[in-house]
Amino acid sequence: MTLRNTTTPQENFPTQTLSQPSAPRRRQDLRRGTRPWWLLIAILTYVVGLGSGYGIWGRKATSEQAAQAAPTEYAALLEQINPREGYVLPVDFGDLGLQMMVAGVFDREQFIQVYQQANQPLTDNQMSMLDGTHSGPVVMNSENAYFLLNFFWGLGLSNNNPVLDSGAIQESGQNGVEGFASTGGWTLATRPIKEIFSSSKHIVLTAEQQGRLEEAAAAVYRPCCDNPTHFPDCNHGMAMLGLLELMASQNASLDEMLEAAKYVNAFWYPQQTLEQAVYFQKTDGKAYQDVDASLILGRQYSSQSGFKQIHQVLETNGWLPQAPSGGGSCGV
Repeated sequence: MTLRNTTTPQENFPTQTLSQPSAPRRRQDLRRGTRPWWLLIAILTYVVGLGSGYGIWGRKATSEQAAQAAPTEYAALLEQINPREGYVLPVDFGDLGLQMMVAGVFDREQFIQVYQQANQPLTDNQMSMLDGTHSGPVVMNSENAYFLLNFFWGLGLSNNNPVLDSGAIQESGQNGVEGFASTGGWTLATRPIKEIFSSSKHIVLTAEQQGRLEEAAAAVYRPCCDNPTHFPDCNHGMAMLGLLELMASQNASLDEMLEAAKYVNAFWYPQQTLEQAVYFQKTDGKAYQDVDASLILGRQYSSQSGFKQIHQVLETNGWLPQAPSGGGSCGV
């Protein structure tokens, strides 16, 4: 069953025009001098091999563009957005996994089977998070991003919060709250979705913490749709809600929540984030880590429509990179 994301009922935002240089930069001729053809082939293989595309946002870089792009430049950018040492999530997971399992949010064996079928069997560390026995910091990286996406998805979906009870998700959708990708797409529950949705008090927030959560949720967009986290109609939005709820409950500041969201989004959307990094480097001379989190996560750059403008600028100037494929699907 294909579930659709809907557009949030919100005010009309002014159209943003992204900056673009007056003329494309001079393209490097890889054939000049005595450089051998095998080097050109190696560069093409490297760049194309970095990823397998990114769905609806456009075609892959052409061979000409790939040849003109410096692999070392893109490798450096990839290291900025998806650092090899990972990103330390500033949260304590406690026994959330066990709480969700007891509440029927997921069937343990079915959860495990999802990753076995994807040839990504859960590690001991991931099993401890799933079973609620994990202690110490959680380091997010390319290997566990898919696991954390589903873990936080289940948390955001099941945790009782006003964002779900009285937010935009209640005002939209032809089939009620069960008709969204973030709800109907969750197939791991042992109970009906309507009994899981916003049903468990895994995380209880004070009024101050709730205020910070809602401010962060309104500020964090995702490039698969035009909705911020406070309208979590897809799995990424619901997962981000779960993470922000957990951070808010542990007294993270708004800046800390947005900074974490910046890097979590980068692991969940490596292709789109790499294009954002290229855009800011080419147009503003900024490294990814120096771009303000509230800016890059906002509607202008991280919504679907905002990202399309970035992609168009890169495509026009022959700057399109390729990143490793990431968690762009809206299913478990």
